[in-house]
Amino acid sequence: MAEPVKLYNGGVYLVDGKTIISEESVSGAMQDAPQLPNPDVAREGTIAYGILAEHNTSGDMGRLRLRFDALASHDITYVGVIQTAKASGMTEFPVPYVLTNCHNTLCAVGGTINEDDHVFGLSAAKKYGGIFVPPHIAVIHQYMREMQAGCGKMILGTDSHTRYGALGTMAIGEGGGELVKQLLRDTYDVAYPRVVAVYLEGAPAPGVGPQDIALAIVRAVFDCGYVKNAVMEFVGPGVASMPTDYRNGVDVMTTETTCLTSIWRTDEDTRSYLAEHGREADYRELNPASVAYYDGCVRVDLSAVRPMIALPFHPSNAYAIEELNANLEDILHEVELRAAEVGGGRASLSLLDKIRPDGRLQVQQGVIAGCSGGNFTNVMQAARVLKGKTCGNGEFALSVYPSSQPVFLEMASNGAAFDLMQAGAIVRTAFCGPCFGAGDTPANNGLSIRHTTRNFPNREGSKPGNGQLTGVALMDARSIAATAAAGGVLTAATDLPEDVWDERVSYHFDASAYEHRVYQGFGAAEGERDLVYGPNIKDWPDMEPLAENILLRVASKIMDDVTTTDELIPSGETSSYRSNPLGLAEFTLSRRDPEYVGRAKVVAELEAQRLEGAVPAEVAGVFDGLVAAGAPGADDPASVEIGSTIYAVKPGDGSAREQAASCQRVLGGLANITCEYATKRYRSNVMNWGMVPFQMKGEPTFEVGDYVYVPGIRSALEGAMDAIPAWVVRANGEVEQIELFVADMTPEERAIVKAGCLINYNRDRAKNN
Repeated sequence: MAEPVKLYNGGVYLVDGKTIISEESVSGAMQDAPQLPNPDVAREGTIAYGILAEHNTSGDMGRLRLRFDALASHDITYVGVIQTAKASGMTEFPVPYVLTNCHNTLCAVGGTINEDDHVFGLSAAKKYGGIFVPPHIAVIHQYMREMQAGCGKMILGTDSHTRYGALGTMAIGEGGGELVKQLLRDTYDVAYPRVVAVYLEGAPAPGVGPQDIALAIVRAVFDCGYVKNAVMEFVGPGVASMPTDYRNGVDVMTTETTCLTSIWRTDEDTRSYLAEHGREADYRELNPASVAYYDGCVRVDLSAVRPMIALPFHPSNAYAIEELNANLEDILHEVELRAAEVGGGRASLSLLDKIRPDGRLQVQQGVIAGCSGGNFTNVMQAARVLKGKTCGNGEFALSVYPSSQPVFLEMASNGAAFDLMQAGAIVRTAFCGPCFGAGDTPANNGLSIRHTTRNFPNREGSKPGNGQLTGVALMDARSIAATAAAGGVLTAATDLPEDVWDERVSYHFDASAYEHRVYQGFGAAEGERDLVYGPNIKDWPDMEPLAENILLRVASKIMDDVTTTDELIPSGETSSYRSNPLGLAEFTLSRRDPEYVGRAKVVAELEAQRLEGAVPAEVAGVFDGLVAAGAPGADDPASVEIGSTIYAVKPGDGSAREQAASCQRVLGGLANITCEYATKRYRSNVMNWGMVPFQMKGEPTFEVGDYVYVPGIRSALEGAMDAIPAWVVRANGEVEQIELFVADMTPEERAIVKAGCLINYNRDRAKNN
């Protein structure tokens, strides 16, 4: 089976949107071609360059300072964003800010606190001039596609899947601190990113859906980091083979590549989509220039992509379904070995016992939901497959979550909802729960196939610490429906007759649900109104400025290849506590290192003693060892700030939610130490919450409970940061000098870390102005 995805070594030129010329071939095979411009000049021919230039305020395209056209948050994140911005002096929302309620809507934990967050959100929309989308009306990204995205725009959201590239919008998911900066009329600061072409050719085979295309790309680029922190620019003739809603389904999954953002060429189908949603004026044709240079190229033969399945525990662990079926025992055995690591001896997942006597794989659950699966074209294809069929009355169950009330209205109008429900599927309202563990959690030891965005460990809601472990495999809605029609026996959509499939579905957008329920307050702030606080909504605790010298105690050491944000702070029912910083912090690393919170609290108590004027007895010997080793500043322990740190090889893959960092901070965290950061957004969260983003080369020689002393850190943040001396003090008293470093930081990021957090930084600015 030919690989459908090819990665180019080095940069490429794209000529007339059709011809790829690798940079290394220019001096040879292309002698007869017109002279190609210098790469630095041709970079300006990308779609991305034009949009970034329009939004850059710095005057220097090497160092971007971006302002966005709109912002978006859901109910896991918007309370914290608004509380932080309010504490920093915000008086109104300067751009459209959409507050949706699609995440903690159904988390049945904590009594009234979920709905209390929603009441707070509506009061904030009225006070500051925002847009409030009530629960069950739309998932965040579907609303933004339908009502805000447009060609040439930029949108920033506090959800990692903020992706509207197929509508000509460069959208970025970041932690709440970056939205706070926009609300304060500050900028999003980033070095000009690499731009990688995703060249699409051919057309998807009947039955191959957007999730299949996306998983094929994620499989090819994730492990090698080919597009990490880059812009993925979708070009080539294959774009036209896919309707815009299909493109949306591919685009939203670009987050799983760890890219920064995405953008697509637009065409008349894009215009039609926007026109159907009453926003044709937001259309403009976007294409690369006649010659454009890209820093890399992902070449995708759409016709060669087959129905895919991403097995636990990452979207990149992907196989063609026919490849899995041909090697079922070997591949499932490898997943079981990984599951044993995830379970940590407390829980296990068996998959080989799900192989039926006829050699096929039996699945227990199917879910089509959220910003990737709940799109209209996806649920329509599922309804077509299941019309007149049955999901069976056995262990397999299917749930379908349309991504917005307008999508649901059209399903009700055209009979698709009837067909799904008659087949035994449960059709629910717009909710992101199955994607992050707050809805349809499978049974222990179950296998769920899902058209959602992620299948990270325990993201579906299981708890290994309680002996629970389950598995999620990502698939396209088309193959999930084919599997449902087979009673849960894994089936590729291409096993069905080709005439089942027609991706050019008719859709009528009915805006009445939005007109009747969504609060549209942008430009009409009522500043005299009060915010409505429920008893669980708490202010951020005070945080100290960074001291010149710091003593870090290692509270957790994680040597996995990658540590996801779901491991740093689990999703699911914990979402109910997102408005209570100290309450949520109790869950930090709970599914990865349950002892972390207790260790961090011990360190926080040491710092509390120091602030009261005492040198804690527990660290007196540590300072004696440092003085003997000649570590500067160690002879004045009363001036040394004490905090906790975690070491992780590569933390931060996954969600944009800032709580992965803020929870560490409110527990007294002062730093992360890593080999590298999986994403820019997690590193930004670390800095916005006043923690130092240390890195080191080689494996750490310290263990949990050891201390890492870093003198002169404030001074280091004012200059070069490529070689920062530090000293390790081990439990046995041994002292060793090591070297840390910090990758490039903007002047503002350095100032934020020195201030102790973004809130402190903004308060200091207000005092000085």
